[in-house]
Amino acid sequence: MPRRSADPDFMLSLARGLAVLRAFGEAQRPLTVSEAAARTGISRAAARRCLETLARLGYAERLDRVYHLRPKALELGYAFLASEPLPRTLQPLLEQVRDRLGESCSAGVLEGSTVVYIARAPARRVLSVALSVGSRLPAFCTSMGRVLLAGLAPQERRRRLEAGPRPALTPHTVTDVDTLLRLLAEVEREGYALVDQELEAGLRSVAVPVRAPCGRVLAAINVGVHAQRWTPEAMRARILPVLTRVAEVAAPAFRALR
Repeated sequence: MPRRSADPDFMLSLARGLAVLRAFGEAQRPLTVSEAAARTGISRAAARRCLETLARLGYAERLDRVYHLRPKALELGYAFLASEPLPRTLQPLLEQVRDRLGESCSAGVLEGSTVVYIARAPARRVLSVALSVGSRLPAFCTSMGRVLLAGLAPQERRRRLEAGPRPALTPHTVTDVDTLLRLLAEVEREGYALVDQELEAGLRSVAVPVRAPCGRVLAAINVGVHAQRWTPEAMRARILPVLTRVAEVAAPAFRALR
């Protein structure tokens, strides 16, 4: 729940409104006032005011007692995609990878203990994990997540891992923090992460970092494949060099980022 801050520049009402907006994404369905309040931890009265404000501005509408987001809410996400150089620069490069390999290629950034997808070029094959721009996945068991975590200082890696849930999503999922930290140190040394059926049975993925010229990790790009079609060895031999080259091509575009 957004809490009152001593900082005079902090707007509690705006923080509550944003929390209510995020609640729709987490629920993946329309919400009542009571549900919005429960998901955000704010009072029913505050949740109702937020929802009514969103409705009056055209971002939501009320049908009976249930609030639905309107298409205008898409403008909020589009503002990021249109204004930030990362997704605009990476999208055509992801499409080149997809066309060359025939496999889905994605880009993501780290937010807390999750990976947020900022660009994606899907292949015409369907996995049970449905992904699109804006999707979130746990960082600890995904190739992009591990690349992004490996770009942090060791103490920050531990903090992020311990802060988020680490469910065993498959029999292969690594959940122990110390083991994960050893894997992240290996990712840092080798410059890539390959995750084998830890997020979903039958799904393998490999990722590399996208760095600013100063060396800071800005994002990660990955390719996800069916385990029946690609062995880990084939992924290292054929997919990893393509991703590495794309990351090198993208880096000069972010010269102004520090």
